[in-house]
Amino acid sequence: MAERKTVPASFDEFVADRLDGLLRYATVLTDDPDLAQDIVQEVLLRAQQRWSTIDSPPTYVRRMVTNEYLSWRRRAVRRSVPSAPEVLDALGPPVSDHADAYDERDEMLARLAELPRKQRAALVLRYYENYSDAEIAEVLRCRASTVRSQISRALATLRASVSPRPAALTTGACE
Repeated sequence: MAERKTVPASFDEFVADRLDGLLRYATVLTDDPDLAQDIVQEVLLRAQQRWSTIDSPPTYVRRMVTNEYLSWRRRAVRRSVPSAPEVLDALGPPVSDHADAYDERDEMLARLAELPRKQRAALVLRYYENYSDAEIAEVLRCRASTVRSQISRALATLRASVSPRPAALTTGACE
């Protein structure tokens, strides 16, 4: 898998350089900034203990975050935690009408939260991290064809959940 940045020499340099990106990635996966922080903190503690044996830290740590998200079992009941406005601002480009942007992001995050974890992880890796099928397959430890299948199913579910927009009312004479 191709590296996206140069690899830092020490763990402290890695954390200084990559912490914000890891937190954003985990927040998109979990839709819960507090849970994202917990996951990243747990992963970084484990990575620090074996830092000298890690060949490709960015790839390895991102995989650890993904695996921690996929296997996280402490949540007994599925719950939805609304994202804070500053988290939502970090997820997309600025839009002229902020109310519409928040509504759209909240709606999309709610739809993503309903997807199975692997489908959600595949979508986030594809569209948030811009990973290829092969890179996603490596992170999720599956075949590229499985990645394509997961993404296809997730997109179909998202499309089916989109409520149709009301048609514009036409004005004029009755026909």
